[in-house]
Amino acid sequence: MPELLSLSALGLVFALLLGLLRVLHGPGAGDRMLAIQLIGTAGVGMLLILSVLLNQPALLDVALLLALLAAVTATAFTGQQKTHHD
Repeated sequence: MPELLSLSALGLVFALLLGLLRVLHGPGAGDRMLAIQLIGTAGVGMLLILSVLLNQPALLDVALLLALLAAVTATAFTGQQKTHHD
């Protein structure tokens, strides 16, 4: 079981790196925001996997906080884009 979780964590690290590349070289603001959402989601997944691997239940709370912050960020970005187009 730990091997599968470690392999999953490695896949999420790869997703984080791809998201970081898109943030740095994305053609538009929407692409960059989607990449930031990907980074947030992969970060939550990484924290959940680490919580199980390291037997640290406190990481579940950190993952929940990161998920809430990612949702607020997406909402703020959408509101900002709406005001710039009007």
